[in-house]
Amino acid sequence: MELWLDAASGDDGILQPHPADCVLLAAGDSLPDWAESVLFACDDGRILDSSTNPVGVHIDISDAEGQDAAKSMIGLVSWIVLTTGDWQMIPLENIVAAAQGTGTNLVARINTLPAIRGAAFALETGVDGLLLPADHAEIWAEAQIIAAERLATQSDGNEIVIDDDSDIVPVEVIAIEDGGIGDRVCVDLTTSLEVGEGLLIGSSANALALIHGETLESEFVPPRPFRVNAGAVHAYVLMDDGSTKYLSELTAGDSVSVCNSDGIVRSAIIGRMKIESRPFLLVRFSHPESGIVGQTFLQQAETVRLISPKGEMPSVTSITVGDLLLARIGASARHIGHHVLSVAEER
Repeated sequence: MELWLDAASGDDGILQPHPADCVLLAAGDSLPDWAESVLFACDDGRILDSSTNPVGVHIDISDAEGQDAAKSMIGLVSWIVLTTGDWQMIPLENIVAAAQGTGTNLVARINTLPAIRGAAFALETGVDGLLLPADHAEIWAEAQIIAAERLATQSDGNEIVIDDDSDIVPVEVIAIEDGGIGDRVCVDLTTSLEVGEGLLIGSSANALALIHGETLESEFVPPRPFRVNAGAVHAYVLMDDGSTKYLSELTAGDSVSVCNSDGIVRSAIIGRMKIESRPFLLVRFSHPESGIVGQTFLQQAETVRLISPKGEMPSVTSITVGDLLLARIGASARHIGHHVLSVAEER
């Protein structure tokens, strides 16, 4: 993590040498002879190198408009300098999550001591640099200490890797319990599902069970080939862009991932949501190879079905401990539905 010296804030005093990785000057300022790396901040928000080539932007993310502007520049520039408002951590975490793996580096403008650690370890990985005031020795001292902590944390050999290639794999049912009464969500799509298709649902983003659609005939109820009785409002569902949303967040027009027993995925549009109070069964399952344990709450009803590795579609009311089901197993954490380079445990 780099420490930048903020010399573009309008201070007309003589700039003293600092242990800075980079000095940010105002456009038109002369270069200090002791600075090894210098960038220039323009009034229009551009950041230029010493050859006046644009290398970044400065964006105020104190409101939603600024946050969206910062996200729109990710992948287009090398550096984004971020200024936060009253809400510091949440907007910063949102930008950190969006920038991971894109090649765009983030620098957080720091004005207080408590802000240093928050920015340095936002979503565990933190920003790539801190922009520090020139005349605040205490902030510089604390930033150097925390930068050393960050370096030690990232050098311990426990690198975090994003796993976007999660597969549909067999998992073993390890418990079936009374799930009480709760708000159940039916997801009604604008297209019909085929037999063998469903949605990926679960209480944790790294373990999503494949829940079958209501496509099968029954002597008691007609099929609803557009519907998946998905489970409780808190559960995650896999969207068509690889992110997740809570079932409670879904709205008509959203696009979800429809998956079959072979792991083939297609997108489908939600036509409506149907939420009602119903009794639940809590199904717990494990993936022995990874050690990941997942769970999902499903309505206690014969029409709610899962999918087995053999292509069978057992009802949630008929499965037993030891049965094998299909689920999507992954390893990475999520922030607002997107993969992030951090560790999270969900139970």
